[in-house]
Amino acid sequence: MTVPGIGPPTALSFVVTIDDPTRFRHSADVGAYLGLTPRRHQSGEIDRTARISKRGNHQVRTYLFEAANVVLTVVRRGSALKRWGSKPAKRIGAKKAKVAVARKMAVILHAIWTDGTEFQAEMRTA
Repeated sequence: MTVPGIGPPTALSFVVTIDDPTRFRHSADVGAYLGLTPRRHQSGEIDRTARISKRGNHQVRTYLFEAANVVLTVVRRGSALKRWGSKPAKRIGAKKAKVAVARKMAVILHAIWTDGTEFQAEMRTA
């Protein structure tokens, strides 16, 4: 719950859904497991990227989307996550940017869970 926008319901549903964090080799695989990656349609020379796949738990996906909404619109404190999410919001639209931030939050939550560390809003360089 140290990640901005993540509250008790989101954290609990994420932990219950993932259950065992070691079953994912890479943290980036969690986004695909929760259905937060774009669906691809490929056939011959045609390669189209469509909407998100919506596979996985609907409730966790909804909670992460709402948490991304909070990070991008409500949280006043600046963070690397908020700056990262505001760039695609200008380019591709607010809803797609919120999905991208939700996917990134899922990756961050998994990485934090496996490492046992806490979220740091700003990465400090020495």
